[in-house]
Amino acid sequence: MTPKDWQGKCSLVREHFLSEAAKAASAEALEAVKVACLGRKGELTELLKSLKDFSLEDKKTLGPLGNALKQELSALFDAREAALKASELEAGLMADASDVTLPPYPFQRGRLHPLTLATRRIAGILERLGFAWADGPHVETERYNFDALNIPQNHPARAMQDTFYLNGPCRDKRLLRTHTSSVQIRYMEGRKPPLRIISPGRVFRKDALDASHSPVFHQVEGLYVDKNVSMADLKSTLTSLMRGLFGPKARIRFRPSFFPFVEPGVEVDATCSFCSGGARCPVCKGTGWLEMGGAGMVHPNVLKAVDIDPEQWSGFAFGMGIERLAMLDYGVNDIRAFYENDVRVLRQF
Repeated sequence: MTPKDWQGKCSLVREHFLSEAAKAASAEALEAVKVACLGRKGELTELLKSLKDFSLEDKKTLGPLGNALKQELSALFDAREAALKASELEAGLMADASDVTLPPYPFQRGRLHPLTLATRRIAGILERLGFAWADGPHVETERYNFDALNIPQNHPARAMQDTFYLNGPCRDKRLLRTHTSSVQIRYMEGRKPPLRIISPGRVFRKDALDASHSPVFHQVEGLYVDKNVSMADLKSTLTSLMRGLFGPKARIRFRPSFFPFVEPGVEVDATCSFCSGGARCPVCKGTGWLEMGGAGMVHPNVLKAVDIDPEQWSGFAFGMGIERLAMLDYGVNDIRAFYENDVRVLRQF
């Protein structure tokens, strides 16, 4: 065989296997073509073996041509194999598409949880009033949860009956936060007034689960510190919040109360959104008012705990249960409905 004949045979091998590879309809058929070309006794393999019969000068010319052809055909077979396997996989998936256990089309869309919706509504109203969102950890120390909030050592809230304490080697007692007021302290540390924040989040208390109480629930805390802040600012802010939630006719009232971290402290009531004080109203029991939460002017000791001078700065704080607001807003009369994950309930929101 002359060098010219050898090159001609290479061209024929190339054309033949390019055609055979294109015709292969499956990965199995392609493998047979590949073996016929590059196997131990394949046509190209035998052709390359025949190079031993040529002179050294001819080998220098024909050897690179043969290796280039082998690399070209190997790359072609690999690319064609990948394409065939992808096609076979897609066909297999399509064949299995009729899974009778799948939900029927059209598929039901997911919904936000009612507590998420309530939190967003509350935060949206307060953010329009200039409040920024602040967050903090669920696991707190006594300093942030009690000490810096002017809650004395003998206060009932510190007792094991009310607080979830955690076991551990830490010198400071660790606990699950009982209110989001702890975020106030974390936020005020290292910052100087004016400050205006809200801190919605999950809190934990040893309450028995019933229609109106849960050991895990959500609060939204508000804090405003500036110069010459007064109770009038507090009432204006809470009135705007209640009217944003329950309509333009909503009103609020303050009742004197005691909270260690505010002075003076008040309970905040809002007009019942379900009636006008009707004797048969099951929500407000005929009073026309609903308790929303606690509020008051920030106690000077709380400001001192974060190195803010109470002689120059004053502020107000308020805290409300998001579940309570959501129950009123959505007409839900049992707090457990928010946690039972009953899709029949959740689909209503």
